[in-house]
Amino acid sequence: MVETSFSSIPDSDIVLFMVEATSKNIGKGDSLILEKIKESKRKTILLINKIDLVEKESLLNLIKLFSEEYNFLAVIPISANQTKYKETILNEIEKNLNEGPAYYNIEEYTDQTIRQLAEETIREKALELLDQEVPHGIYIEVEKMKLRKSKTGEKIYDIEATIYCLRKSHKGIIIRQKRQHAKTNWNPCKARHGKKLRSKNKSQNMGKSKRRLARK
Repeated sequence: MVETSFSSIPDSDIVLFMVEATSKNIGKGDSLILEKIKESKRKTILLINKIDLVEKESLLNLIKLFSEEYNFLAVIPISANQTKYKETILNEIEKNLNEGPAYYNIEEYTDQTIRQLAEETIREKALELLDQEVPHGIYIEVEKMKLRKSKTGEKIYDIEATIYCLRKSHKGIIIRQKRQHAKTNWNPCKARHGKKLRSKNKSQNMGKSKRRLARK
Protein backbone atom coordinates (compact mmCIF):
# COMPACT_ATOMS: atom_id res chain seq x y z
CA MET A 1 0.00 0.00 0.00
CA VAL A 2 2.84 2.39 0.86
CA GLU A 3 4.62 1.66 -2.42
CA THR A 4 1.38 2.21 -4.32
CA SER A 5 0.97 5.60 -2.62
CA PHE A 6 4.53 6.60 -3.48
CA SER A 7 4.23 5.51 -7.12
CA SER A 8 0.99 7.48 -7.56
CA ILE A 9 2.42 10.82 -6.35
CA PRO A 10 3.93 11.88 -9.72
CA ASP A 11 0.57 11.34 -11.46
CA SER A 12 -1.46 13.22 -8.86
CA ASP A 13 -2.90 16.69 -9.38
CA ILE A 14 -2.82 17.36 -5.63
CA VAL A 15 -1.26 15.41 -2.77
CA LEU A 16 -2.77 15.38 0.74
CA PHE A 17 -0.03 14.83 3.29
CA MET A 18 -1.33 14.10 6.79
CA VAL A 19 0.79 14.22 9.94
CA GLU A 20 -0.06 14.06 13.63
CA ALA A 21 -0.08 17.21 15.74
CA THR A 22 1.37 15.24 18.65
CA SER A 23 4.70 14.94 16.80
CA LYS A 24 7.50 17.05 18.25
CA ASN A 25 9.57 16.91 15.08
CA ILE A 26 9.57 15.47 11.57
CA GLY A 27 9.92 11.73 12.05
CA LYS A 28 11.65 9.21 9.81
CA GLY A 29 8.45 8.16 8.06
CA ASP A 30 7.30 11.72 7.43
CA SER A 31 10.77 12.65 6.16
CA LEU A 32 10.61 9.82 3.62
CA ILE A 33 7.22 10.99 2.36
CA LEU A 34 8.47 14.58 2.16
CA GLU A 35 11.38 13.49 0.01
CA LYS A 36 9.01 11.74 -2.40
CA ILE A 37 6.87 14.89 -2.59
CA LYS A 38 9.94 17.07 -3.19
CA GLU A 39 11.09 14.79 -6.00
CA SER A 40 7.70 14.97 -7.70
CA LYS A 41 7.24 18.73 -7.13
CA ARG A 42 3.50 18.10 -6.82
CA LYS A 43 1.02 20.56 -5.34
CA THR A 44 0.58 19.45 -1.74
CA ILE A 45 -1.77 20.28 1.10
CA LEU A 46 -0.50 19.55 4.60
CA LEU A 47 -3.11 18.24 7.04
CA ILE A 48 -2.17 18.26 10.71
CA ASN A 49 -4.49 15.89 12.55
CA LYS A 50 -5.32 15.52 16.28
CA ILE A 51 -5.07 19.23 17.05
CA ASP A 52 -7.47 18.66 19.96
CA LEU A 53 -4.66 16.84 21.77
CA VAL A 54 -2.03 19.59 21.74
CA GLU A 55 -1.51 23.17 22.87
CA LYS A 56 -1.54 26.01 20.32
CA GLU A 57 2.17 26.76 20.78
CA SER A 58 3.14 23.16 20.02
CA LEU A 59 0.97 23.21 16.89
CA LEU A 60 2.53 26.46 15.64
CA ASN A 61 6.02 25.01 16.10
CA LEU A 62 5.09 21.94 14.05
CA ILE A 63 3.60 24.09 11.28
CA LYS A 64 6.83 26.07 11.14
CA LEU A 65 8.95 22.91 10.94
CA PHE A 66 7.06 21.48 7.96
CA SER A 67 6.67 24.84 6.22
CA GLU A 68 10.45 25.23 6.19
CA GLU A 69 10.75 21.89 4.39
CA TYR A 70 8.29 22.43 1.54
CA ASN A 71 6.12 25.11 -0.03
CA PHE A 72 2.67 23.67 0.71
CA LEU A 73 -0.42 25.03 -1.02
CA ALA A 74 -2.06 25.21 2.39
CA VAL A 75 -1.56 23.96 5.93
CA ILE A 76 -4.84 22.86 7.50
CA PRO A 77 -4.96 21.89 11.20
CA ILE A 78 -7.81 19.40 11.73
CA SER A 79 -9.34 16.89 14.10
CA ALA A 80 -10.64 13.82 12.28
CA ASN A 81 -13.23 13.38 15.05
CA GLN A 82 -14.97 16.58 13.92
CA THR A 83 -16.73 16.61 10.54
CA LYS A 84 -16.63 20.41 10.25
CA TYR A 85 -13.12 20.24 8.76
CA LYS A 86 -14.25 18.14 5.79
CA GLU A 87 -15.67 21.08 3.85
CA THR A 88 -12.53 23.14 4.50
CA ILE A 89 -10.38 20.40 2.98
CA LEU A 90 -12.69 19.84 0.00
CA ASN A 91 -12.87 23.57 -0.73
CA GLU A 92 -9.07 23.85 -0.68
CA ILE A 93 -8.74 20.90 -3.06
CA GLU A 94 -11.36 22.29 -5.45
CA LYS A 95 -9.77 25.73 -5.40
CA ASN A 96 -6.44 24.31 -6.58
CA LEU A 97 -7.66 21.82 -9.18
CA ASN A 98 -7.75 22.66 -12.87
CA GLU A 99 -11.03 22.06 -14.64
CA GLY A 100 -10.89 18.78 -16.54
CA PRO A 101 -12.98 17.06 -19.20
CA ALA A 102 -16.38 15.56 -18.29
CA TYR A 103 -15.74 11.82 -18.59
CA TYR A 104 -19.32 10.97 -17.61
CA ASN A 105 -22.74 12.41 -18.32
CA ILE A 106 -23.60 15.08 -15.75
CA GLU A 107 -26.84 13.21 -14.96
CA GLU A 108 -25.01 9.92 -14.29
CA TYR A 109 -24.84 9.41 -10.54
CA THR A 110 -23.01 6.06 -10.37
CA ASP A 111 -22.21 2.96 -12.41
CA GLN A 112 -23.02 0.73 -9.43
CA THR A 113 -26.21 -1.32 -9.23
CA ILE A 114 -28.80 -0.75 -6.48
CA ARG A 115 -27.70 -4.07 -4.97
CA GLN A 116 -24.06 -2.92 -4.79
CA LEU A 117 -25.07 0.43 -3.29
CA ALA A 118 -27.10 -1.37 -0.62
CA GLU A 119 -24.15 -3.63 0.22
CA GLU A 120 -21.73 -0.71 0.53
CA THR A 121 -24.19 1.31 2.62
CA ILE A 122 -24.75 -1.55 5.07
CA ARG A 123 -21.00 -2.16 5.34
CA GLU A 124 -20.28 1.55 5.88
CA LYS A 125 -22.86 1.85 8.65
CA ALA A 126 -21.74 -1.39 10.29
CA LEU A 127 -18.15 -0.11 10.50
CA GLU A 128 -19.30 3.25 11.85
CA LEU A 129 -21.30 1.58 14.63
CA LEU A 130 -18.59 -0.94 15.47
CA ASP A 131 -15.95 1.82 15.57
CA GLN A 132 -12.65 0.14 16.55
CA GLU A 133 -14.14 -3.09 17.88
CA VAL A 134 -14.03 -4.95 14.56
CA PRO A 135 -11.46 -4.36 11.79
CA HIS A 136 -12.53 -3.80 8.19
CA GLY A 137 -12.70 -7.55 7.58
CA ILE A 138 -16.45 -7.74 7.04
CA TYR A 139 -18.25 -8.45 3.79
CA ILE A 140 -21.89 -7.80 2.90
CA GLU A 141 -23.93 -9.90 0.50
CA VAL A 142 -27.43 -8.84 -0.52
CA GLU A 143 -29.42 -12.02 -1.07
CA LYS A 144 -32.89 -10.69 -1.82
CA MET A 145 -34.35 -7.40 -3.02
CA LYS A 146 -38.06 -6.82 -3.54
CA LEU A 147 -39.68 -3.58 -4.61
CA ARG A 148 -42.96 -2.65 -2.96
CA LYS A 149 -45.02 0.35 -1.90
CA SER A 150 -45.26 1.58 1.69
CA LYS A 151 -48.55 2.50 3.39
CA THR A 152 -48.04 6.07 2.19
CA GLY A 153 -47.51 4.93 -1.40
CA GLU A 154 -43.73 5.39 -1.48
CA LYS A 155 -41.64 2.91 -3.44
CA ILE A 156 -39.20 1.05 -1.17
CA TYR A 157 -37.07 -2.07 -1.35
CA ASP A 158 -37.20 -4.97 1.08
CA ILE A 159 -33.59 -6.08 1.37
CA GLU A 160 -32.26 -9.24 2.98
CA ALA A 161 -28.49 -9.12 3.45
CA THR A 162 -25.85 -11.25 5.15
CA ILE A 163 -22.93 -9.81 7.11
CA TYR A 164 -19.86 -12.07 6.92
CA CYS A 165 -16.94 -11.60 9.34
CA LEU A 166 -13.42 -12.99 9.24
CA ARG A 167 -13.37 -14.24 12.82
CA LYS A 168 -15.99 -16.15 14.77
CA SER A 169 -15.42 -13.84 17.77
CA HIS A 170 -16.54 -10.84 15.68
CA LYS A 171 -20.03 -12.28 15.23
CA GLY A 172 -20.89 -11.70 18.91
CA ILE A 173 -19.64 -8.11 18.75
CA ILE A 174 -21.76 -7.37 15.65
CA ILE A 175 -24.90 -8.89 17.16
CA ARG A 176 -24.39 -7.11 20.51
CA GLN A 177 -24.00 -3.73 18.82
CA LYS A 178 -27.06 -4.40 16.68
CA ARG A 179 -29.19 -5.12 19.76
CA GLN A 180 -27.98 -1.99 21.54
CA HIS A 181 -29.10 0.26 18.69
CA ALA A 182 -32.37 -1.62 18.31
CA LYS A 183 -33.16 -0.71 21.96
CA THR A 184 -32.53 2.99 21.37
CA ASN A 185 -34.95 2.99 18.40
CA TRP A 186 -32.28 4.86 16.41
CA ASN A 187 -31.86 4.13 12.72
CA PRO A 188 -28.15 3.86 11.81
CA CYS A 189 -28.79 3.01 8.18
CA LYS A 190 -29.16 6.47 6.67
CA ALA A 191 -27.67 6.03 3.23
CA ARG A 192 -24.82 8.27 2.11
CA HIS A 193 -26.59 8.87 -1.22
CA GLY A 194 -29.37 10.79 0.52
CA LYS A 195 -31.93 8.03 1.07
CA LYS A 196 -32.90 6.08 4.17
CA LEU A 197 -32.86 2.43 5.16
CA ARG A 198 -35.28 1.11 7.75
CA SER A 199 -34.12 -2.06 9.44
CA LYS A 200 -35.56 -5.07 11.20
CA ASN A 201 -32.76 -7.18 12.64
CA LYS A 202 -32.47 -10.97 12.73
CA SER A 203 -29.59 -13.29 13.59
CA GLN A 204 -28.57 -16.75 12.46
CA ASN A 205 -26.35 -19.11 14.42
CA MET A 206 -24.27 -19.95 11.35
CA GLY A 207 -21.20 -17.70 11.70
CA LYS A 208 -23.07 -14.91 9.95
CA SER A 209 -25.84 -12.48 10.83
CA LYS A 210 -28.78 -11.37 8.69
CA ARG A 211 -30.61 -8.07 8.54
CA ARG A 212 -34.00 -7.33 6.98
CA LEU A 213 -33.89 -3.86 5.47
CA ALA A 214 -36.19 -1.59 3.56
CA ARG A 215 -34.83 1.22 1.38
CA LYS A 216 -36.71 4.24 0.21
